[in-house]
Amino acid sequence: MKTTMVRTALFVPASRPERIPKALASGADRVIVDLEDAVQESQKAEARAHLQQFLQQQPDCQILVRVNAASHPDHQQDLDLCARHAGVTGLLLPKAESAGQVLHAGRTGKAIWPIIESAAGLAALPAISNAQGVERLTFGSLDLALDLNLTTGSQAAEDMLSHARYAVLLHTRLAGLAPALDGVFADIQNRSGLIQATTYARDMGFGGTLCIHPSQVPSIHEVMMPGEADLQWARAVIRASLNEGGVFVVDGHMIDAPVIGRARALLQRAGEVS
Repeated sequence: MKTTMVRTALFVPASRPERIPKALASGADRVIVDLEDAVQESQKAEARAHLQQFLQQQPDCQILVRVNAASHPDHQQDLDLCARHAGVTGLLLPKAESAGQVLHAGRTGKAIWPIIESAAGLAALPAISNAQGVERLTFGSLDLALDLNLTTGSQAAEDMLSHARYAVLLHTRLAGLAPALDGVFADIQNRSGLIQATTYARDMGFGGTLCIHPSQVPSIHEVMMPGEADLQWARAVIRASLNEGGVFVVDGHMIDAPVIGRARALLQRAGEVS
Protein backbone atom coordinates (compact mmCIF):
# COMPACT_ATOMS: atom_id res chain seq x y z
CA MET A 1 0.00 0.00 0.00
CA LYS A 2 1.17 3.50 -0.78
CA THR A 3 0.13 5.09 2.51
CA THR A 4 -1.17 4.24 5.96
CA MET A 5 -3.81 6.95 5.49
CA VAL A 6 -7.04 6.11 3.72
CA ARG A 7 -8.46 9.16 1.99
CA THR A 8 -9.80 7.20 -0.96
CA ALA A 9 -11.00 3.63 -1.32
CA LEU A 10 -11.87 2.95 -4.96
CA PHE A 11 -14.39 0.31 -6.02
CA VAL A 12 -13.79 -1.81 -9.11
CA PRO A 13 -16.15 -4.60 -10.25
CA ALA A 14 -14.80 -8.14 -9.96
CA SER A 15 -16.72 -8.84 -13.17
CA ARG A 16 -14.30 -6.50 -14.99
CA PRO A 17 -10.90 -7.90 -13.98
CA GLU A 18 -9.09 -5.86 -16.64
CA ARG A 19 -9.97 -2.77 -14.60
CA ILE A 20 -8.26 -3.96 -11.41
CA PRO A 21 -4.70 -3.03 -12.51
CA LYS A 22 -6.00 0.36 -13.67
CA ALA A 23 -7.59 0.92 -10.28
CA LEU A 24 -4.34 -0.06 -8.53
CA ALA A 25 -2.52 2.50 -10.69
CA SER A 26 -5.07 5.26 -10.04
CA GLY A 27 -3.35 6.66 -6.94
CA ALA A 28 -6.21 5.62 -4.65
CA ASP A 29 -5.06 4.72 -1.15
CA ARG A 30 -7.01 1.45 -1.28
CA VAL A 31 -8.70 -0.55 -4.04
CA ILE A 32 -11.86 -2.53 -3.29
CA VAL A 33 -12.73 -5.32 -5.69
CA ASP A 34 -16.50 -5.58 -5.57
CA LEU A 35 -18.42 -8.84 -5.56
CA GLU A 36 -21.64 -7.20 -4.39
CA ASP A 37 -23.59 -4.28 -5.89
CA ALA A 38 -21.41 -3.82 -8.99
CA VAL A 39 -21.95 -7.43 -10.08
CA GLN A 40 -25.23 -8.74 -11.51
CA GLU A 41 -26.71 -11.78 -9.79
CA SER A 42 -26.17 -13.91 -12.89
CA GLN A 43 -22.45 -13.03 -12.90
CA LYS A 44 -21.59 -13.66 -9.24
CA ALA A 45 -19.84 -17.00 -9.78
CA GLU A 46 -17.97 -15.72 -12.83
CA ALA A 47 -16.84 -12.59 -10.93
CA ARG A 48 -15.53 -14.73 -8.09
CA ALA A 49 -13.60 -16.83 -10.63
CA HIS A 50 -12.13 -13.67 -12.16
CA LEU A 51 -11.00 -12.50 -8.72
CA GLN A 52 -9.51 -15.91 -7.94
CA GLN A 53 -7.52 -15.82 -11.19
CA PHE A 54 -6.30 -12.28 -10.60
CA LEU A 55 -5.11 -13.11 -7.08
CA GLN A 56 -3.27 -16.18 -8.34
CA GLN A 57 -1.58 -14.23 -11.13
CA GLN A 58 -0.76 -11.22 -8.91
CA PRO A 59 0.21 -12.73 -5.55
CA ASP A 60 1.99 -9.56 -4.41
CA CYS A 61 -0.93 -7.18 -4.94
CA GLN A 62 -2.91 -5.86 -2.00
CA ILE A 63 -6.63 -5.26 -2.29
CA LEU A 64 -9.77 -5.22 -0.24
CA VAL A 65 -12.88 -7.10 -1.29
CA ARG A 66 -16.50 -6.16 -0.81
CA VAL A 67 -18.18 -9.51 -0.27
CA ASN A 68 -21.87 -10.14 -0.62
CA ALA A 69 -23.97 -9.44 2.47
CA ALA A 70 -24.41 -12.02 5.22
CA SER A 71 -27.93 -12.78 3.98
CA HIS A 72 -26.77 -13.53 0.41
CA PRO A 73 -26.38 -17.18 -0.64
CA ASP A 74 -22.86 -16.49 -1.98
CA HIS A 75 -21.61 -14.88 1.22
CA GLN A 76 -19.70 -17.91 2.52
CA GLN A 77 -18.15 -18.64 -0.87
CA ASP A 78 -16.88 -15.05 -0.99
CA LEU A 79 -15.38 -15.39 2.49
CA ASP A 80 -13.73 -18.71 1.64
CA LEU A 81 -12.10 -17.22 -1.46
CA CYS A 82 -10.76 -14.21 0.44
CA ALA A 83 -9.44 -16.34 3.30
CA ARG A 84 -7.23 -18.29 0.88
CA HIS A 85 -5.33 -15.27 -0.44
CA ALA A 86 -2.85 -13.09 1.44
CA GLY A 87 -3.33 -10.36 -1.16
CA VAL A 88 -6.77 -9.68 0.30
CA THR A 89 -5.95 -7.45 3.25
CA GLY A 90 -9.48 -6.65 4.34
CA LEU A 91 -13.18 -7.16 3.72
CA LEU A 92 -15.95 -4.64 3.31
CA LEU A 93 -19.02 -6.16 4.91
CA PRO A 94 -22.14 -4.63 3.32
CA LYS A 95 -25.36 -4.15 5.24
CA ALA A 96 -23.60 -5.00 8.48
CA GLU A 97 -26.31 -5.38 11.12
CA SER A 98 -24.84 -7.37 14.00
CA ALA A 99 -21.61 -8.14 15.79
CA GLY A 100 -22.20 -11.79 14.91
CA GLN A 101 -21.96 -11.03 11.20
CA VAL A 102 -18.71 -9.17 11.78
CA LEU A 103 -17.23 -11.97 13.88
CA HIS A 104 -18.15 -14.56 11.26
CA ALA A 105 -16.45 -12.55 8.50
CA GLY A 106 -13.49 -11.98 10.79
CA ARG A 107 -12.80 -15.72 10.93
CA THR A 108 -11.12 -15.21 7.57
CA GLY A 109 -8.33 -13.46 9.44
CA LYS A 110 -8.91 -10.28 7.45
CA ALA A 111 -9.57 -6.77 8.78
CA ILE A 112 -13.26 -5.96 8.59
CA TRP A 113 -14.74 -2.68 7.37
CA PRO A 114 -18.47 -2.85 8.13
CA ILE A 115 -20.67 -0.72 5.87
CA ILE A 116 -23.40 0.97 7.88
CA GLU A 117 -26.25 1.33 5.41
CA SER A 118 -29.47 0.31 7.11
CA ALA A 119 -31.60 1.23 10.11
CA ALA A 120 -30.67 -2.08 11.72
CA GLY A 121 -26.99 -1.32 11.18
CA LEU A 122 -27.35 2.06 12.84
CA ALA A 123 -29.16 0.53 15.80
CA ALA A 124 -26.40 -2.09 16.20
CA LEU A 125 -23.51 0.37 15.91
CA PRO A 126 -22.29 -0.02 19.52
CA ALA A 127 -21.93 -3.79 19.09
CA ILE A 128 -20.59 -3.64 15.53
CA SER A 129 -17.94 -1.03 16.24
CA ASN A 130 -16.62 -2.98 19.23
CA ALA A 131 -16.62 -6.37 17.54
CA GLN A 132 -13.24 -8.07 17.28
CA GLY A 133 -11.60 -7.61 13.88
CA VAL A 134 -13.19 -4.28 12.96
CA GLU A 135 -10.61 -1.83 11.64
CA ARG A 136 -12.82 1.05 10.55
CA LEU A 137 -16.45 1.87 9.79
CA THR A 138 -17.72 2.96 6.39
CA PHE A 139 -20.96 4.73 5.59
CA GLY A 140 -23.42 3.67 2.90
CA SER A 141 -25.53 6.76 2.35
CA LEU A 142 -27.34 5.55 -0.79
CA ASP A 143 -28.66 2.30 0.66
CA LEU A 144 -29.45 3.95 3.99
CA ALA A 145 -31.51 6.63 2.24
CA LEU A 146 -33.46 3.87 0.51
CA ASP A 147 -33.95 1.89 3.72
CA LEU A 148 -35.22 4.96 5.57
CA ASN A 149 -37.46 6.04 2.67
CA LEU A 150 -35.74 9.41 2.37
CA THR A 151 -36.46 11.77 -0.52
CA THR A 152 -33.14 11.91 -2.35
CA GLY A 153 -31.71 15.41 -2.65
CA SER A 154 -34.09 17.00 -0.15
CA GLN A 155 -32.89 18.99 2.86
CA ALA A 156 -34.80 16.62 5.12
CA ALA A 157 -32.89 13.65 3.67
CA GLU A 158 -29.56 15.42 4.14
CA ASP A 159 -30.48 16.21 7.74
CA MET A 160 -31.25 12.56 8.43
CA LEU A 161 -28.04 11.38 6.78
CA SER A 162 -26.05 13.90 8.81
CA HIS A 163 -27.47 12.38 12.00
CA ALA A 164 -26.44 8.94 10.77
CA ARG A 165 -22.95 10.18 9.93
CA TYR A 166 -22.71 11.58 13.45
CA ALA A 167 -23.48 8.14 14.86
CA VAL A 168 -20.78 6.51 12.70
CA LEU A 169 -18.21 9.08 13.80
CA LEU A 170 -19.23 8.88 17.45
CA HIS A 171 -18.84 5.10 17.59
CA THR A 172 -15.61 5.25 15.63
CA ARG A 173 -14.20 7.44 18.37
CA LEU A 174 -15.66 5.43 21.26
CA ALA A 175 -14.28 2.17 19.87
CA GLY A 176 -10.88 3.64 18.99
CA LEU A 177 -11.15 2.67 15.31
CA ALA A 178 -9.27 4.05 12.32
CA PRO A 179 -10.96 7.13 10.80
CA ALA A 180 -14.27 6.28 9.15
CA LEU A 181 -14.94 6.67 5.42
CA ASP A 182 -17.94 8.51 4.03
CA GLY A 183 -20.10 7.03 1.28
CA VAL A 184 -19.70 7.40 -2.47
CA PHE A 185 -20.60 10.51 -4.46
CA ALA A 186 -22.50 9.02 -7.38
CA ASP A 187 -22.44 11.89 -9.90
CA ILE A 188 -19.11 11.15 -11.57
CA GLN A 189 -19.19 14.23 -13.84
CA ASN A 190 -19.97 16.70 -11.03
CA ARG A 191 -16.54 17.67 -9.72
CA SER A 192 -17.79 20.72 -7.82
CA GLY A 193 -20.39 18.57 -6.09
CA LEU A 194 -17.74 15.99 -5.22
CA ILE A 195 -15.50 18.67 -3.72
CA GLN A 196 -18.40 20.07 -1.70
CA ALA A 197 -19.39 16.63 -0.40
CA THR A 198 -15.79 15.71 0.44
CA THR A 199 -15.23 19.01 2.24
CA TYR A 200 -18.36 18.37 4.29
CA ALA A 201 -17.17 14.86 5.18
CA ARG A 202 -13.67 16.12 6.04
CA ASP A 203 -15.02 18.86 8.30
CA MET A 204 -17.28 16.36 10.07
CA GLY A 205 -14.24 14.23 10.89
CA PHE A 206 -14.23 11.49 8.27
CA GLY A 207 -10.79 10.33 7.20
CA GLY A 208 -11.80 10.00 3.56
CA THR A 209 -14.47 8.61 1.27
CA LEU A 210 -15.39 5.60 -0.76
CA CYS A 211 -15.33 6.36 -4.49
CA ILE A 212 -16.51 4.75 -7.71
CA HIS A 213 -14.32 6.21 -10.47
CA PRO A 214 -10.58 6.89 -10.78
CA SER A 215 -11.29 10.47 -11.87
CA GLN A 216 -12.61 11.21 -8.38
CA VAL A 217 -9.36 10.29 -6.62
CA PRO A 218 -7.30 13.48 -7.27
CA SER A 219 -10.15 15.78 -6.21
CA ILE A 220 -10.72 13.89 -2.98
CA HIS A 221 -7.01 13.90 -2.16
CA GLU A 222 -6.84 17.62 -2.86
CA VAL A 223 -9.65 18.32 -0.41
CA MET A 224 -8.31 15.98 2.27
CA MET A 225 -4.80 17.48 2.17
CA PRO A 226 -4.41 20.46 4.56
CA GLY A 227 -3.33 23.76 3.02
CA GLU A 228 0.31 24.84 3.22
CA ALA A 229 -0.46 27.64 5.69
CA ASP A 230 -2.16 25.16 8.03
CA LEU A 231 0.76 22.76 7.71
CA GLN A 232 3.32 25.46 8.49
CA TRP A 233 1.32 26.41 11.59
CA ALA A 234 1.05 22.77 12.68
CA ARG A 235 4.79 22.17 12.20
CA ALA A 236 5.60 25.24 14.28
CA VAL A 237 3.28 24.10 17.07
CA ILE A 238 4.73 20.59 17.18
CA ARG A 239 8.31 21.91 17.12
CA ALA A 240 7.57 24.26 20.01
CA SER A 241 5.79 21.53 21.97
CA LEU A 242 8.99 19.47 22.04
CA ASN A 243 10.67 22.11 24.20
CA GLU A 244 7.73 23.61 26.07
CA GLY A 245 5.57 22.26 28.87
CA GLY A 246 2.00 23.12 29.75
CA VAL A 247 0.64 26.24 28.04
CA PHE A 248 2.90 28.25 25.72
CA VAL A 249 2.63 30.79 22.90
CA VAL A 250 3.31 30.46 19.16
CA ASP A 251 2.96 33.52 16.92
CA GLY A 252 1.05 35.31 19.66
CA HIS A 253 -1.52 32.50 20.16
CA MET A 254 -1.91 30.39 23.27
CA ILE A 255 -1.13 26.73 22.70
CA ASP A 256 -2.38 23.99 25.01
CA ALA A 257 -3.01 20.26 24.73
CA PRO A 258 -6.14 20.43 22.49
CA VAL A 259 -4.36 22.78 20.08
CA ILE A 260 -1.36 20.47 19.94
CA GLY A 261 -3.75 17.63 19.19
CA ARG A 262 -5.26 19.59 16.30
CA ALA A 263 -1.79 20.34 14.92
CA ARG A 264 -0.83 16.69 15.10
CA ALA A 265 -4.07 15.67 13.38
CA LEU A 266 -3.31 18.04 10.50
CA LEU A 267 0.16 16.57 10.08
CA GLN A 268 -1.27 13.06 10.23
CA ARG A 269 -3.70 13.95 7.46
CA ALA A 270 -0.74 15.14 5.39
CA GLY A 271 1.16 11.93 6.13
CA GLU A 272 3.96 13.74 7.97
CA VAL A 273 3.50 11.96 11.29
CA SER A 274 2.03 8.59 12.17
